[in-house]
Amino acid sequence: MGIVSIMSFIMIIGAIWLFAYKRSRNVDLSSSEGYFLGGRSLTGVTIAGSVIMTNLSTEQIVGQNGQSYVAGMEVMAWEVTAAIAIVALALVFLPKYLKYGVDTVTDFIERRYDATTKRIASFLFIFTYVVSFLPVVLYSGSLVFNQIFSVDELLNVHPLVAVSLISAMIGIVGLLYLLIGGLRLSAFSDTIYGVGLLIGGLSIPILGLIVLGDGHLLAGFETIRQNTPEKLNSIGAIDSEMVPWPTLFLGMFFNNLFYWCTNQLIVQKVLGGRDLKEGQKGALYVGFFKIFGALFLVFPGIIAFNMFGDGINPADNAYPMLVVAVLPDLAFGIFAAIIFGAILSSFVGALNATATLLALDFYKPLAKKNVTDNKVARFGKMVTVIVGGLSIIIAPLIAFAPAGLFHVVQQFNGLYSMPLLAIIILGFYSKYATAFAAKVTFAFHVVAYTASQIFLEIHYLYVFSVMFFIDLLLLWALSRLKPLQVPFELTEETNKVDLTPWKHRNWVSVLVILTVLGTYLLFSPWGIAK
Repeated sequence: MGIVSIMSFIMIIGAIWLFAYKRSRNVDLSSSEGYFLGGRSLTGVTIAGSVIMTNLSTEQIVGQNGQSYVAGMEVMAWEVTAAIAIVALALVFLPKYLKYGVDTVTDFIERRYDATTKRIASFLFIFTYVVSFLPVVLYSGSLVFNQIFSVDELLNVHPLVAVSLISAMIGIVGLLYLLIGGLRLSAFSDTIYGVGLLIGGLSIPILGLIVLGDGHLLAGFETIRQNTPEKLNSIGAIDSEMVPWPTLFLGMFFNNLFYWCTNQLIVQKVLGGRDLKEGQKGALYVGFFKIFGALFLVFPGIIAFNMFGDGINPADNAYPMLVVAVLPDLAFGIFAAIIFGAILSSFVGALNATATLLALDFYKPLAKKNVTDNKVARFGKMVTVIVGGLSIIIAPLIAFAPAGLFHVVQQFNGLYSMPLLAIIILGFYSKYATAFAAKVTFAFHVVAYTASQIFLEIHYLYVFSVMFFIDLLLLWALSRLKPLQVPFELTEETNKVDLTPWKHRNWVSVLVILTVLGTYLLFSPWGIAK
């Protein structure tokens, strides 16, 4: 990057922070609800921007494009089919959570089951975020940032030193975001970064097609259709290493339900809405974004394959190489700010979720009974600094970890995702589901899932396809064998916000689902793939 790009990068980052700070000043950060949930004041657009930017990270942008470089459009399943789970969040899960008046997903588990079950789930969330998500987001994001923008060459230092410096900068900025403005400040900045990511992200495949077509966009697309039509097929083979097509209806669907409907990292943003209507708007906006997001999260990998051939190793270098090849020099500063925002938002989202769980699930109930709301917020800020600092320190050390460790850590979600989903669904619809059955289901799943990964050579999405039904059946059967003496009843008037739903929710949800189906039809042998 030249001096102009560096100056534009700094100016954009500073301007977005200033805008978000001014918009967030009316929230009382001395209260736990103000610090952790933005004072329940977020609107649909703000919720959507926050969720999108928390979900997206450079690891995802680069990783999925690397996968599509190898396997083609079947990788879009991670993005496009998520929209159906997001419809379930808007129409089913969010109204239930708000009706119970909970601040976290684990609050619901405690209210429906007991405190021990809640803390089991909360510990698993926290462990995953601290050990896996936070340092990995910092490290992988900084690594990609350095690959694209050559910070090591700019500073004349070793690449690992550059990655460490970038990680520290992002981590410190993320800490300042939360300490100064809480969730509300990060949510407003996420909205701006989200718009930038949409525009900047789409510019890469557009520029790539123009370069591929010698100055003509459609000619570039036709080149791909002629040379690699098989990569435009979104239907993966039954034994695909990426996304076997039967798992679209089972394991992938269940995994999406877990991530989008029961994962504290995502749900916390939607719970920050000022009412049910705004939460539903925000969720459904995200649904549309996830569908069209495949155009810059997956499609550029196919462009890179046609532009550079099959010699890129590792495949994750495909996206950085494409960006460097097609992006004008004057745009590097703008794109750097967008990538920086993507890393920052994922880091801040996970850090805020971790602090929320530690403060509300462990500190508040285990501290003295007269602990004030102000003390809970102060504890949350202290935890934010400690966890954020640890993540900054750990992030560069990932470079020295065994190659397989990263994969193992990323698969850790499978240890608890399916039983957690089963516990919440049955908690919604059964008055007899018991805390004892929930604990046994958690324990059984951990053992069974671990055994499947050790002894069976089966794609983990197929394992999810079976384990979810086993977990649900086990939870139901144990609850029937030893049911509650008194059926569970929701306490009336527990909701904290207006529960009037968005009047357009149903037809918009149908439109989202039809768009998903249309996208799969387009990228199939019945559409543009051959």
